[in-house]
Amino acid sequence: MRQQLAVFIVRWILNSFGLWVAVRLLGSGVSIEQVDNSVAVFLLAGLVFSLLNTILRPIIIILSLPAILLTLGLFILVVNGAMVWLALQLTPGLSMTFLNSIFAGMLLSLVNYIVSSALELQVIKKKERA
Repeated sequence: MRQQLAVFIVRWILNSFGLWVAVRLLGSGVSIEQVDNSVAVFLLAGLVFSLLNTILRPIIIILSLPAILLTLGLFILVVNGAMVWLALQLTPGLSMTFLNSIFAGMLLSLVNYIVSSALELQVIKKKERA
């Protein structure tokens, strides 16, 4: 349980950083009244994105399985973009178009892939020591 919480916190922080990069590169940025709390805004956006990926993404993937199979997996990009777009819509002060959300979803998928790979390597190293 403790390890799962640590993994969630690491993903949350890295997703927040990934969203910061994505909004700076692709989005319309942070509104003027949120400039003082931009770190808090992106931490909130990262938390919302992490919760949506944990709870809602598996349901959407199952429902869109025919489209995923028909497009040979490319529809996953749309699902990832929808998760980013929804997370930014639920976070006050951040905005991005849906097309840019698809590109941001690719960036965040890469971040999550790197985190998962690093955590799996850490688990393998722990098993080798034991």
